[in-house]
Amino acid sequence: MTTSTVLLLILSALVAFGLSFYQYLFKAGKKSRLFFLLAFLRFATLFSIFLLLINPVISRKVFETSKTPLPVLIDNSSSIAVLGQDSVAKILASRIGESSKLKNKFDVQLYTFDEGFESSSNPNFKGKQTAIDNAVQNLRQLYRNNAYPVVLLTDGNQTIGNDYVYSFSENMQAYPVVLGDTTTFLDLKIDQLNVNRYAFLKNKFPVEVFLQYNGNKSIDASFSIVQGNEVLSRQAVTFSPSGRAQTISVLLNAERVGVQTFKAVISSTEAEKNKYNNVKNFAVEVIDQRSEVALVSSLNHPDLGALKRAIESNQQRKVTIVKPGEVKSLRDYNIMILYQPDASFRQLLELNKNAGLNTLIITGVHTDFNLLNQYQEQLTFRMSSQHEEYSADYNPQFNLFAVENIGFENFPPLLHPFGTITVKPGAAQLLQARIRNVKTENPLMVFSETGASRNAFLLGENIWRWRLESHLANTSFDKFDIFIDKAIQFLASNSKRKSLVVNHESFYNSGEVIAVTAQYFNKNYEFDDNARLTIQLKNKKTNQSKTYDFLKESGEYKVSFDGLAAGQYSFTVKENISNTTYSGAFEVLDFEIEKQFVNPDLNRLQQVADNTNGRVFYPGQTDELTNALVNNDNYKEVQKEIIRRTPLIDWVWLLIIITAALASEWFIRKYNGLL
Repeated sequence: MTTSTVLLLILSALVAFGLSFYQYLFKAGKKSRLFFLLAFLRFATLFSIFLLLINPVISRKVFETSKTPLPVLIDNSSSIAVLGQDSVAKILASRIGESSKLKNKFDVQLYTFDEGFESSSNPNFKGKQTAIDNAVQNLRQLYRNNAYPVVLLTDGNQTIGNDYVYSFSENMQAYPVVLGDTTTFLDLKIDQLNVNRYAFLKNKFPVEVFLQYNGNKSIDASFSIVQGNEVLSRQAVTFSPSGRAQTISVLLNAERVGVQTFKAVISSTEAEKNKYNNVKNFAVEVIDQRSEVALVSSLNHPDLGALKRAIESNQQRKVTIVKPGEVKSLRDYNIMILYQPDASFRQLLELNKNAGLNTLIITGVHTDFNLLNQYQEQLTFRMSSQHEEYSADYNPQFNLFAVENIGFENFPPLLHPFGTITVKPGAAQLLQARIRNVKTENPLMVFSETGASRNAFLLGENIWRWRLESHLANTSFDKFDIFIDKAIQFLASNSKRKSLVVNHESFYNSGEVIAVTAQYFNKNYEFDDNARLTIQLKNKKTNQSKTYDFLKESGEYKVSFDGLAAGQYSFTVKENISNTTYSGAFEVLDFEIEKQFVNPDLNRLQQVADNTNGRVFYPGQTDELTNALVNNDNYKEVQKEIIRRTPLIDWVWLLIIITAALASEWFIRKYNGLL
């Protein structure tokens, strides 16, 4: 307390004493024990009130002893159970957590980790992944400013995350306890398999496989890739103590559309402790995206070559340039491009009335617009004999498909007859026509979608100049070619726009989180954030089904499944207000990465201990671990002097004293007839 506060307290005591003396002793003129008692009670009341008004701050010293934290990380992944160390890990965790020696020196905290991290002393060893790096990073956040040891009960086999060897900071000292048999067993293993998720029909797709061998003698093995009962590829491999790894590349044929499941197998005549890691299932979704494009023209023009090269930059497209009279059947084509149709196109247009082939119509100065007005309803042409050059303005509101502005405003103008072009409702304008700096009402490129039919119009010739200009600006034709490919892709698909769009993969690996996302659009094709989406998931083998609710996220709805068993699943997504539904299916492949291990990763755990000046222990060395921690002089209890300042107004006993003194004074005076 300050000097001024002490003086105020002395003054308060004198004032309280003076008032009490004046009222009960001086004024009353009596000096009996009763009046002395009443004077004391009045003094206590007044002095306590003055104390509250002054509100002095009382300081007192408190000594606290803080112990060094000792986090114990318990590996909760299923690989511990696979190696038969689950009961050992529980016993070790219990011994360390209940050790009186360690508790006297350390603040022992038990944590479990797999792909996640939590404070717990009851592991169930059902984790599908191991992220030791994530557990160490969490410790660094929890004990940021402390130097402390870490006990790590694990087999050292990490399946996800960064390399944990380099995750430990300078203030951490690691004491790994190795779970599992470190004896080297003969083991063949498919360590990694790389394959694209998608392949195109009638193409070949590569499969890259990394094989690994643990053993002390040379052996011969056989590697094969199987689909069903058919062996697609087989080859012999040889391993030795000096050649423990092999890389195999195989090209497989994509012969059927849909999800194709394969099995990679390595085998030998030698006995192995773990044969689960000899097999790895994988899948590829084969897509039929081939498009036969008929580029029909009655005249020769540089645009034809530019379009052919741009379209065929996608290897799944093939363009055939033909004259109108050469087309006898449309069955051989998926898309037609009609370049400046004239009177010679009449028979072809009649033929397409029944075939209903999606069409891109390119008009120019040689086009018969009266013919086009008869055979299509999306645009109405009223053209003159005068020619004009039209530049392009990009429409950012275009939403039929995703397309980037590749610099259309800077492209050279296209040549087209002057006149009026009326766009019917339902057509979307990607590019607007402009004459020099004057915008017009005419479109330059239009896309339309009516039911399952899709059509597009490019209103101007000399598009070859666009491709050349794009190359000059970007030193590549890629941007222009991608733009043309997106237009062709729009025409190649007959799928109608849907109000309920669901995104999912065709297959997943068991053990990974399976996420299904959905978007629901209203009649104006705007995202509806008030939709109520549910999904009914059904196992095709067991016929068991369960319904889940989607959770709303930014711009989409999402549901996640964890722990689904391997097998085939069908599902139905439903919007409960409009009853709109979407049905789909996916397959969960049998692959558990935690079952791939035969031994603990002793080398990495030893490296962690060396990097942090720690030491590796084994399950039978619990007492040695305890002694090493207790006898480590780097970690000592720290006693801190803490000065705690408490305002007197927070002292509840002072209020009790005031209340008791006032009440006692009133009752005594009442009893003795002094009121």
